[in-house]
Amino acid sequence: MTKIAFKTLGCRLNLFETDSLMSEFSAKGYEVTDDVNAEADVYIINTCTVTNQSDQKSKRVMNRTKRLHDNSVKIVTGCMATNYKEQLQESDKVDYVVDNDHKTSIVELVEAHFAGETADPDLFEKDVFNYEPAKTTAHTRALIKIQDGCNNFCTYCIIPKVRGRAISRPVEEVLENIRKVVSYGFKEVVLTGVNLGTYQYDDVDFEELVKRILTIPGNFRVRISSMEPDGFTDSFFKLFHHHKLTPHIHLCLQSGSETILKKMRRMYTGELFELMTMKLREEVPGFNITTDIIVGFPGETEQDIEDTLAMSERINFGHIHTFKYSVRKGTRAERLPEQIHGDIKTERSERVRKLSEKMRESYRRNFIGKTQVVLVERINDEGFATGYGENYIPIVIREKNLQTNTFYKVELSDLIYGNNEPVLIGKKATAFVY
Repeated sequence: MTKIAFKTLGCRLNLFETDSLMSEFSAKGYEVTDDVNAEADVYIINTCTVTNQSDQKSKRVMNRTKRLHDNSVKIVTGCMATNYKEQLQESDKVDYVVDNDHKTSIVELVEAHFAGETADPDLFEKDVFNYEPAKTTAHTRALIKIQDGCNNFCTYCIIPKVRGRAISRPVEEVLENIRKVVSYGFKEVVLTGVNLGTYQYDDVDFEELVKRILTIPGNFRVRISSMEPDGFTDSFFKLFHHHKLTPHIHLCLQSGSETILKKMRRMYTGELFELMTMKLREEVPGFNITTDIIVGFPGETEQDIEDTLAMSERINFGHIHTFKYSVRKGTRAERLPEQIHGDIKTERSERVRKLSEKMRESYRRNFIGKTQVVLVERINDEGFATGYGENYIPIVIREKNLQTNTFYKVELSDLIYGNNEPVLIGKKATAFVY
């Protein structure tokens, strides 16, 4: 049996695409694994290029795979493969370079290779949506790709270059994918894309699409992944009253400074962002808002970082992913003056990280004495069930003989630290059906 090993870096969109490819290989009789240290016939590295650090991680995986598995077939795909396609094609580290437009053809590529046929990735059909819903994955949640690409062209961002302009998946394809994964037994569906809020297919926008998804019958819930904070209406916020739509969004702030937001060419103001978070929590008290923040953007002053910290504290994010700004060639920010020294970026990143840890504990501690519906993902070494509540907070249920991939409503009684993060303790688990 031919064995295929995958390594995925970067965003949930990459995870969705890997899951789909793994499932397709498995359905065709291949043995699949997400362990690139294991011996395999083919290694597929799904890369990220959003930052310099992402590039370095991708390169390390390629170098290690070349060193340990030189006689195997090595395929690199994803955003770095798109951004540095020609350089990678000239490299001896990989055998095939597959850009994002042709990623759906990787199974055909592998089969052509082993059949001794011409295997040129660029000869296969371009289609960014031709992914079957994954039936077998390494995750409890089912990721569903509804959109790709972005039209915003923020000054620091390489994504429009490597993912292209915004494009939306046909409505019925999205709905049919969700019906399938629910029939496969998945209990949580996560909507993914580069810029979800721009979804528009014929007369159906993102808000209408979510409404239609929520009418699909079955015992499952819906989670919205990362979004850009522009273009939402009060009626969109009210959707979160639906019991199947989880009260959590990763809403990308990037900076709390109006000056820096303008330099970044973000499509909103800090004032508007803060108003949106207030409306979400007016509709659903305790709504979990997580975010991204970039520190050390060109020209960022001490006052700018103080504005970011102050806004973050007012909003009380459930968590902050912090990134040190890195120059991406081909972006407008590459040419901006007043580039920030690395030591200053590190110091500012540490300040944001410490505030994030403080807010994360504070946010989660507020749930003690309340209830959450937990989707059990695994049973730990003590025999206790672990998973995430609807607000996307990690919970350990201190009861035994519970089942994975099952919903339980639990009372939250305490907060402890596990794996370097605050984890809530649940008890009195009762089976729950959405």
